[in-house]
Formats: sequence, structure tokens, C-alpha cells
Amino acid sequence: MRAALEVADVFCAAGPAYRLAHAGHLSLHQLKVMSAIEHCRTAALGGHVEACTDCGHWRIAYNSCRNRHCPKCQGTAARTWLASREADLLPVGYFHVVFTLPAEIADIAFHNKALLYDLLFKTASETTLTIAADPKHLGARIGITAVLHTWGSAMTHHPHIHMIVPGGGIAPDGERWISSRPAFLLPVRVLGALFRRLFLTRLLALYDAGKLAFFGRLAHLADRRAFLRHLAPVRKKRWVVYAKPPFAGPEAVLAYLSRYTHRVAISNSRLLRLDEHGVTFRYKDYRRSTPDRQQVMTLSADEFIRRFLLHCLPRGFHRIRHYGLLASGTRKAHLERARRLLALAPPTAVEPPTEPPDPRPPCPCCGGDGERTRGGERRGQRGGGGEAPAHGSAPTRPAP
Repeated sequence: MRAALEVADVFCAAGPAYRLAHAGHLSLHQLKVMSAIEHCRTAALGGHVEACTDCGHWRIAYNSCRNRHCPKCQGTAARTWLASREADLLPVGYFHVVFTLPAEIADIAFHNKALLYDLLFKTASETTLTIAADPKHLGARIGITAVLHTWGSAMTHHPHIHMIVPGGGIAPDGERWISSRPAFLLPVRVLGALFRRLFLTRLLALYDAGKLAFFGRLAHLADRRAFLRHLAPVRKKRWVVYAKPPFAGPEAVLAYLSRYTHRVAISNSRLLRLDEHGVTFRYKDYRRSTPDRQQVMTLSADEFIRRFLLHCLPRGFHRIRHYGLLASGTRKAHLERARRLLALAPPTAVEPPTEPPDPRPPCPCCGGDGERTRGGERRGQRGGGGEAPAHGSAPTRPAP
């Protein structure tokens, strides 16, 4: 069932004027993201006709854009990713750890996304692995699954890393499993101090190597003395690292991961209305400690699009990464050792089905599971007008 209002509707209504008003200031990548979202599951990307062999009902099914910034295309991607990660779970408590950049550093990251988002990943993971390996704390090699988010609930620029960490790790000698305390993984103040030191040291190295760019109100930071003055307050500020207690079990970990791994800046379900006043949506105000955190905000359509496009990731940038025991090259060997140390049998290998399951829903007319034929595939040009299948006129965007 299509949502009553989608990000695509906002882009279709206000996108042409936004492109015209900001011509020359939008990157080709941002333009492609807008086009993909506007044309997702419309005749412009082509499609096919599905027919039920039980009752003869047929319908037009349009193709998805599969862009990773599209709110409609992430559900299937998340389910596929989670299914492949299910065998990696261990029967131990899992912690959720969040590393956040201060606003002064986030401003610099906005103009240097690929470099500083990558530095955020590397520094946060190294901090966690280093403190966990310290005998004064856990004294073990742990595993990390890290996910980058660049937004706050109101779609402002707020880069931070979400980590899912098993509550324990393999001892340095590799012969025993060391468990964390039931509700405590690592001291967040120690994590924050090391995270700050490592990040600022490497940020200054990038600056001295001439790899950082500054524009607009940050253009004066091209002068080294101004750059050092800009960093002076954050050297004394406490950098926020947040840790939640462990989950109830492996199933809860998977459910939780599904909310984070393939999320985009705003989901269609949070949109309330689009009218002459702008776009109205729900957001969570984390500054409130009271139960009424859920608030409603209205932005002009132009400002809504601007905020959404802030979070287009650089091309080819990996927003989900694995470290330590879960690093891709050695994950299988490390997980086998961890299960042996936990005295667990390896997960039962599941034979892949000879044919993939049919992702199509039951017939909307009769509800039957009878064989549905697919035919009449028509392919349109991405971003072009395309044409609807020849079975009659079809709306460019399917009605709810």
C-alpha cells in the first residue's frame, strides 16, 4: 500500500522550481538522486504486467530506482542485508554505542564529506577496539558493526556513528572468551577522551597535507591560525559517546539493526501533509526529557528539499562497515573460534532454495496464491518520460 504522502511527491511538486532556483549549485549526484526518487515505481523506469491465473485480475507493476537515498527502496535492501547477517550473531548481550561529532567539526565535515566521514568511521572503531583491548577495561578483541547517519530527526546535518557491539570478545591468547559485565561494556568518558584526541590529531594532519576545503562562512579557516582557533573550544569540550544497555537477545539485535542499517534522512511514514504552507512532518526533539518528544514541524518545500539533499553520501562511500572480529576478511574464522570458546555448535547450514521466493503479494482481487504471469515488460529511460504499458492509460505515479 502506497503511503498517503511521499518524499517523491514533494520532489515532483517542488523539484523543478528548486532545480531552476539553484542551477549551478546542485551537484550531478544530487540531481540524480532527485530524479531517481521522482521516477521510482513510475512508468519512467519501465515495468511489467502481473496477471492472476485464478481470477484473471491484472495490474501494472513499475520498477524501483534502487537508489540508496530513496525511502521506498530501502526495505527490501535492509531485509536482504539482515538475512545475510543472521548467521553472524552470537548468544551474548549486544550493546549500542553512538559516537557523535561536535558541531564545530560537523561544519568542517559538511564541506569534506568523504574524508571526514571516513575519518569518523576509522577513529570511532579504533577508539572502541583500543579501549576494549586494554587489560584495565575488557582486555579482549571485540567485533563491531558500524553504521553512519548524517542527520538529526529534523534532517539537520548531524554526523554520528551507530555501533552494535557484542558484550565480550576473544582473549589475546585466543583461548578463552571474556564476557563484559551484564550492563556495562566500556567507560564512555574514556572512549570520548581517546576519540577526541585521535580525531583532532588526524584532522590537523589532513589540514597540514592540504586535503581540506573551506567555503562560505568557513572560508577564513584556510588560514592556519584561524583553523586552530576554531578547534580550540572542542579540545576542552567533552565529546559525546553514548552507550545503551544490552539487548534482550539476538532476535532483538536484528530487529534493532533493521531500524538503522538502511535508513534515509526521513521516511515516508513521518510525512503528514504538503500544502501551500510547505511540508509538515513528525520529528523527535531529543532536547526534551518529557514524554512529549514527538513534535510536528513545517518547512517550506525548498527548505525540505535542501535538508534532504544535505545527506546524499559521496558516490561509492560505504555507510555500513565491520571491524575487529567482524571484519570481512577474517569474520568466518573469528566467529567459529568464538562459538567454540562459548561451547556452541556452529549454525546449521541452510540449503538455498532452488528458486527464489516470489516477492509479489497475493492477488488484490481474490487473495489467492495462484500462479501470476509476468509479461509485457516495458523499459523507459531513467529520468526520461517513458511510456505506460499498452493496456490503457496509467497514472505516472500510482494512487494510494
